[in-house]
Amino acid sequence: MKKSSLTENIIFNQVKPSISVLFETDTTKEIRVLMKKNQVMQEHKTSFPITVEIFEGVIDFGVNGTTYNLIKGDLVSLEASVPHDLVAKADSIVRLTLSKLDTVERVIKVSEN
Repeated sequence: MKKSSLTENIIFNQVKPSISVLFETDTTKEIRVLMKKNQVMQEHKTSFPITVEIFEGVIDFGVNGTTYNLIKGDLVSLEASVPHDLVAKADSIVRLTLSKLDTVERVIKVSEN
């Protein structure tokens, strides 16, 4: 068993989204993304499917030119190679599930752009 918390040690970065690994399993990596209001993750895509959960806050989630307003409790999945972007409309906690084959470094690079 592995245990982690989406709500412990919350430290928002004032300049860019904060990325931390909650834990890894044999098939996935569970990532926490902390976004202050108005922070952006520019359009990007991944080579593997992802799942995104809005644990707290509000995110405008752009997919192929369409923006979806996601609120606390919303959950979305994307197939590989789908362009998407995120804009925090409020301070937000986002849970991102990556394939084990994907890299956390890729997510960190997206957060820095």
